[in-house]
Amino acid sequence: MIIILIGGPGAGKGTQSEILEEQLQMVHVSSGDLLRDHVKRGTELGKAADKYMSEGKLVPDKLVIDMIEDRLLAPDTEHGVLLDGFPRTEPQARALDDALDLKGRAVNMVLYINVDDETMIDRISGRLMCRKCGHIFHEKFMPPKVPGVCDECGSELYQREDDTRETAIKRVASFHQQTKPIVEYYRSRGVLCEVDGSKPVEEVTSYLLSCLR
Repeated sequence: MIIILIGGPGAGKGTQSEILEEQLQMVHVSSGDLLRDHVKRGTELGKAADKYMSEGKLVPDKLVIDMIEDRLLAPDTEHGVLLDGFPRTEPQARALDDALDLKGRAVNMVLYINVDDETMIDRISGRLMCRKCGHIFHEKFMPPKVPGVCDECGSELYQREDDTRETAIKRVASFHQQTKPIVEYYRSRGVLCEVDGSKPVEEVTSYLLSCLR
């Protein structure tokens, strides 16, 4: 099976992909990790992608799709693949479908973890990190015992630029603009399963598994 995982920033894709990977014995394939692996190994696809990256350009969809197709041929994908990070736009989704169709394959299911904007913004903003040991806290969900001080080593906590509320709002807006059309595309094809990602982790997992069954 080829399963695509979709969700906005902070929707819980990472958590659910780890659980599904373990329970279903499927391979989690992140397009970003795949790209970096090809570049690191110096494959032909990696060299071609690196040329674009070194020039500050986006890697063409065709190259990413070629990498995904190559990964689908690996022996460990026997039980299926959880694809994360691609497609990000509707044209990419159509291009992926066309490429798979030529190989006699298709996307079997698209799991959409839907979370409201305010919850996503809350989850991805407010993260605090220890300058010394790197331990992570959250202002709202996992605050330190003493504000601004690491529970583990007593060092100062700080907030990275990309963990601010302003940045979170921009990331969520970008998700709506680019990725939401994919949801409607796959819904129209009858392969979308939507779950409320604001529910407890176990409930979200249970619903996703029921979709796949």
